[in-house]
Amino acid sequence: MNNNGGNDEALNLSLSTATPPPWSTTIRISTRHHRRRIRPNQTAGAGAGAIPPPYPWATSRRAAVHDLRHLQASGISRIAGDVQCKRCERTYEVEFDLHEKFRAVASYVVRNREEMRQRAPAAWMNPTLPDCRYCGQGNCVKPVLTTKKKSINWLFLFLGELIGCCKLAELKYFCKHTKNHRTGAKDRVLYLTYLEICRQLDPIGPYHP
Repeated sequence: MNNNGGNDEALNLSLSTATPPPWSTTIRISTRHHRRRIRPNQTAGAGAGAIPPPYPWATSRRAAVHDLRHLQASGISRIAGDVQCKRCERTYEVEFDLHEKFRAVASYVVRNREEMRQRAPAAWMNPTLPDCRYCGQGNCVKPVLTTKKKSINWLFLFLGELIGCCKLAELKYFCKHTKNHRTGAKDRVLYLTYLEICRQLDPIGPYHP
């Protein structure tokens, strides 16, 4: 791409305003034990269809996460989610470093957007899965996806580049509630999902279809 330099410069500029200095402490957040308890009046005025945020990094809007500035201000530097080994069936929690993983995904999007032609690449469609920390089997640990679409851990899936594990119906749900086109094949809807989460995390970044 001829405009990689300009894209990289724009990305670095946006991240410089959103990425905090090196963390002095690591905040570990468990999705099983630290989910917010929201009183009914806490979502009042948040808009039609507001829901109790299913995770500390999620908003009261469906399929929406807080931006990097808000997460940094809240002391959230690691994003957790549950996974299960397809071989030994052990379920356990995995954490991703928020800023490290976001920078990797965002840089990939900016550098390869034109080549992707609004279609998710094979690496997103069929993601390489983590190895099991218990039985050691490679490429066999899948994210645990809740049956309730409003409780899907979108940020965890994004950082792990595991959104491709979602079904087409779940991706269409995401696009519906984020006002993205939800028609077409899975690679198209998956591509839009990644770009939308980039925009949610870094609203001033160079992310557009």
